[in-house]
Amino acid sequence: MRPAGVRSDDSPAEGYARAPSRWVYRGDARNLRSLTPVSGGAPAQGIPDRSVDLVVTSPPYWGKRDYGVSDQIGQERDPGAYANHLRAAIEEWRRVLRPTGSIFLNIGDTYRKKSLAGIPGLIEAKALELGLRIRNRIVWVKAGGHPDPVRDRLTSRHEYVLHLAVNGYYYDLFGYAERYSREKRGANPGDVWEVARERNLGGHLAPFPTDIARRAILLACPELVCTGCGQPRRRIVERTKRDLDLSRPQARRALELAREKNLTDEHIAAIQATGISDAGKARSVQTGTDRNAARVRELALVAKQALGGYFREFTFTKRRSVGWTSCGCGAPFEPGVVLDPFMGTGTTLGVAQSLGRSAIGVDLDTTNLRTGDRA
Repeated sequence: MRPAGVRSDDSPAEGYARAPSRWVYRGDARNLRSLTPVSGGAPAQGIPDRSVDLVVTSPPYWGKRDYGVSDQIGQERDPGAYANHLRAAIEEWRRVLRPTGSIFLNIGDTYRKKSLAGIPGLIEAKALELGLRIRNRIVWVKAGGHPDPVRDRLTSRHEYVLHLAVNGYYYDLFGYAERYSREKRGANPGDVWEVARERNLGGHLAPFPTDIARRAILLACPELVCTGCGQPRRRIVERTKRDLDLSRPQARRALELAREKNLTDEHIAAIQATGISDAGKARSVQTGTDRNAARVRELALVAKQALGGYFREFTFTKRRSVGWTSCGCGAPFEPGVVLDPFMGTGTTLGVAQSLGRSAIGVDLDTTNLRTGDRA
């Protein structure tokens, strides 16, 4: 039986309070209260507390490019000063994030006097000071990188995307895996993203890759949020009972045995509830075992004895999306909100809108927005 208020279809879209919006501001990523509206009918008061679901951004890297803008980040005297400026920015982003929000921050390192400056580690330390958790240090492998004439070290072919969050953040791993997992079985695709550089015909020196923005939004920005309580609709995922990979002979044999032994779906569900952890040696060496009800453990024992080692096949059945949670407020829903406080050409904003989310862009220099995006 599904929880009350959970829809049975695979789309969360119903009862929109408003369509996705797009706001563009001129201003500093460290002060989102004092901004100048540029387009999209953006409110003049700036970005209020707890109004953003996800920050996706790539700040100027330290010591790399001078954008010729007053108060820019990236031209500090040393890495420590740069990290402090980003700490101030992250603290401000946390103010505007909902309790279910998080940050995806693309950051690269810089060589100084023949040594890496350790910029990603400095940023992680500042995030921890602010009480954020470093949920992932994603490795962006830059497929088709530019040639490098250096001869006394290896050419750098990666950067990092840091996922920073507080407890209780929204995360749709199932939806993301459906798109990016090679197995197409809801498996976790992992923390290495191979994303090619994108050709840039505009004036901006370092445009943000479209696919990085798309991955972050699919993972951590809800499609809909309640206008009453601010809670996102979360996907409900269930493991199927007998949907096995029939290309595997072990899976075919497991199904044969289940039919021969007249095992019911209740038996299979008990196997999945206990998994491998309630069996054999795991009972004495793993924590968290024997937490299932006695009836569940009894059914699982009967099923495992009937199946022998083939019971493990049922712990790897496919998962399916069966609906979306409901907060019970009865209030209409609005699209999730994505913020890019170093907007640049507006890549993140465009991706957010293409995925049905609202988008907010902030930059000290808004002249780099792609044609048609400026007011």
